[in-house]
Amino acid sequence: MTYEISEGDVTNWDSVLRAMSGCRFVIHAAGLFRFWGQPQDFDHINVDGTFNVAEAAQAAQVERLVHISTIVVVGDPKPGSVITETTPCQPQDAYQRSKLAAEHGILSRAAAGGLPAIILRPGAYYGPGSRYGFNRLFVEEPMRGWRVKVEGGRRLTFSAYVPDVAEVAQSALTLGRAGEIYNVCDRSISHNTVNGMVSRLLGIPAWRFPAPRRLMIFLAILMEASAKLSRREPFYPLNLRHYIFNDWDVNSDKARSELGFRPTPIEEGLKNTVAWYRARAT
Repeated sequence: MTYEISEGDVTNWDSVLRAMSGCRFVIHAAGLFRFWGQPQDFDHINVDGTFNVAEAAQAAQVERLVHISTIVVVGDPKPGSVITETTPCQPQDAYQRSKLAAEHGILSRAAAGGLPAIILRPGAYYGPGSRYGFNRLFVEEPMRGWRVKVEGGRRLTFSAYVPDVAEVAQSALTLGRAGEIYNVCDRSISHNTVNGMVSRLLGIPAWRFPAPRRLMIFLAILMEASAKLSRREPFYPLNLRHYIFNDWDVNSDKARSELGFRPTPIEEGLKNTVAWYRARAT
């Protein structure tokens, strides 16, 4: 399989079509992910951009389109529930709503028979190369001495090692069933478990300050108010509550059986992530 770099913009249909010219397969992984931002920005990139990719893929008559979505389109998981591909979706913020709308656009075209597409829903990305989301909360902040945990650290998180997602996306080009959705993440484990692993890798105490939910939400509200003046994302956006105050107990058996998904052990992934951070600090 060969490739070449073609610069473009998913919000520009012509540039997307040019990039797809002569391609058999397309992986659509572009998107805007933040815990804070304007709804129109998420819609412009995640919805309109996906529409352009889907339309161009049909025009180019590609053999398969793999669309990278996210498990968080389900919104706030119900307590005690296990998230599968059939879990009803009730998105809670602008990012989640935009990603679900993008999914609907892809699936409607697939159902009409004009687009052989598969949707992948990865969990919380982590791994070398990023300083946002899971990486920041579980690795970077402890490295800088900011060591807190919420809800006693008992909440479940749903990690997805970036190289694993790239590998399963490539597998999905030829495996799996068109028009289907696949969850892609490692086994769900508690914040305490992740904190313990990171502490051992960093050589720091495992202790974390048990920050009460109400305190964290109050701080987030204050930071949001300040952000309206600075127009910069607050350190703790209020939307973060949808991600860290829930149990993300996710089942990825479908991707394992149909796409050959084999997640990297989180201990190994965290070791590589910590090494990446340390290399940047030297």
